[in-house]
Amino acid sequence: MSADALLGVYDRDLVLVRGKGSWLFDAEGKRYLDFAAGVGVNGLGYGDPAVTRAIRKQSRRLVHASNLYLSPPVQELAARLAAAAFPSKVFFTNSGTEAVEGAIKFARKVGREAGRTELIAFERSFHGRTMGALSLTWTAKYREPFEPLVPGVSFLPWEDLAAAERAIGPRTAAVFIEPVQGEGGVRPVSPAFLRALHELCRQRGVLLVCEEVQCGLGRTGRLFAYEHAGITPDILTLAKPLGGGLPLGAVLLRADLAGALAPGDHGSTFGGNPVAAAASLAVLDRLLAKGFVAKVAAKGEWLTAELLALKQRHPRAIADVRGVGLMIGVEFHGPAGDVVKGLRADGILATKAGDKVLRLLPPLVVRKKEIRRFLASLEGLLVRGAGQPPGPVPVEERFSAESAEVAKMS
Repeated sequence: MSADALLGVYDRDLVLVRGKGSWLFDAEGKRYLDFAAGVGVNGLGYGDPAVTRAIRKQSRRLVHASNLYLSPPVQELAARLAAAAFPSKVFFTNSGTEAVEGAIKFARKVGREAGRTELIAFERSFHGRTMGALSLTWTAKYREPFEPLVPGVSFLPWEDLAAAERAIGPRTAAVFIEPVQGEGGVRPVSPAFLRALHELCRQRGVLLVCEEVQCGLGRTGRLFAYEHAGITPDILTLAKPLGGGLPLGAVLLRADLAGALAPGDHGSTFGGNPVAAAASLAVLDRLLAKGFVAKVAAKGEWLTAELLALKQRHPRAIADVRGVGLMIGVEFHGPAGDVVKGLRADGILATKAGDKVLRLLPPLVVRKKEIRRFLASLEGLLVRGAGQPPGPVPVEERFSAESAEVAKMS
């Protein structure tokens, strides 16, 4: 079957037809260990029995009725999210970028009477592809083809509190931060900085938006990534794993601020679809089960430790290992694209975050033996020279390697 009718905004040639657990299968029957999880969407992997049961059951009852009416799974999901996070009112969307759009509108509506319309984000931020979310996205290659964008947005250096103190002023409506930057290179914010930023926003009457589209819902070894800092944001955005593979996002707005929004201020035809909400309830059952998120944290700590050991053994290839939970970035001295291609040839799928960072987002249910499979494949690539900077090996490194070989033979 030809893909010629599809708009060429993706560079893709792999045809996937089914999945099970942490594995995907292509049209020729080859299987792949998935360390991308649909860019963080498939937190419970593929074919989770409870999620698929919930989808089948709700689809037989009601697929869509519009937001002109209430729906029991949508009501229940809103209540459960607010109970798990903080006292809030929930607005459902179809995607993460729509959740960010909603957060922008809510922040401006809350601050409107005080003249607060400006927004602050951070260098290397990525908040989505729609015009508002794109305006909060730092990387030039995403922004420039579509300028002019929404005005009133400024960017701060990552973890620079002095810059934040200078920038946050009487016209600032909200500060948007990813507790772990995803597309920006998998960069966790330090808990100390997030606490200080939260306090600064509180003192100056500015809303703090934690954008957890990629890093939320168990990914970092906590249900929400902001919990690592012991703070509560004013607005929280969620998506990717929320719908168990179906399109679903959410904006949680602090309950005492919700009075600023009136009927008609915002809307979505498909946001909060009953089938997606039913799937999400099954996802939450799993995430909130005793010990589940703790296991994610433990697997993430072990994977990080093994990657740091790889860094010690292959310092010419690996420059840095960073992340939290099962959201980890491996930065190479050379291009990460070669590593991604090599992994795929060995039956493992992963993605980049920038030119030099391998982004690891395995399903939260990934098994240790599957992590070992990935580590063995990655080390094999490093031994063969993947991830190293282009150009010849320096003389001193060749000499050291030759000396080591002589020592082994003696």
